[in-house]
Amino acid sequence: MRRAAVAGNWYPGTAGAIAAEVDRYLDAAREASSPGRLVALISPHAGLRYSGPVAAHGYGLLRDRPSLTAVLVGPSHRAAFDGVAMYARGAWETPLGRAPIDEDIAEALLRADPVVFEEPEVHREEHSLEMQMPFLQHIVGELKVVPLMMGSQSRQEVDALAGALRRGLAGRDVLLIASSDLSHYQPAVVANRLDAAVVEEVGRFDADALMRRLETHPNVACGGGPVVAVMKAARALGADRATILKYGDSGDVGEHDKSHVVGYLSAALTAPAS
Repeated sequence: MRRAAVAGNWYPGTAGAIAAEVDRYLDAAREASSPGRLVALISPHAGLRYSGPVAAHGYGLLRDRPSLTAVLVGPSHRAAFDGVAMYARGAWETPLGRAPIDEDIAEALLRADPVVFEEPEVHREEHSLEMQMPFLQHIVGELKVVPLMMGSQSRQEVDALAGALRRGLAGRDVLLIASSDLSHYQPAVVANRLDAAVVEEVGRFDADALMRRLETHPNVACGGGPVVAVMKAARALGADRATILKYGDSGDVGEHDKSHVVGYLSAALTAPAS
């Protein structure tokens, strides 16, 4: 079982405090309705007080989900490796309880492409996927997860992961979630300009354009590879529309320091309603 690595630091350390903070962000986010069947979300992963107000715009779409398997795809900030490391068995624990791994879907993804391999240890201290759990566990009654972490984010690995997601998830009722922040530690006026290009490419559902941008400007999104892989897989799984739900930066909250900010995006990828 993976135990929480950043509870009590990046987000509150008790269930009651998590619920209160998540509810505050959900209440402040405008009520959004999905323009179709929700296939994927793009969500940030900074400390909850900073990125939570943006993430809430996406996670609010899950309020009517009594059960869900979430396939989480995020970047590694601490361990360097090639390929995509999966936490494939057991459960993830936070102060909100334990979310079991959907081992059937995990096995399907492991079989889908050798770029995906089982390696729990690199997940132990990483925050990019854990920061999705406060919203998921608080909102969804019966939650299962499949955590996937990208090491290097080359075009070849992004395409291989997208193919694995397409093959492994075809015909399954799951939600893909790509975890990424945008530009880091630029003055807000610079960050907002850099981020606007990424937001525009996501909004156009143009994964190829975003991949080209990442190859020339790799610092515009720490989880750019996961975002592109999820965009490509979501399209293959039926999504045909991207909706930008909210953009913001760390200077919007707290001390409102706009001298060096991190950008955050919440977006939904949807298929036509059946």
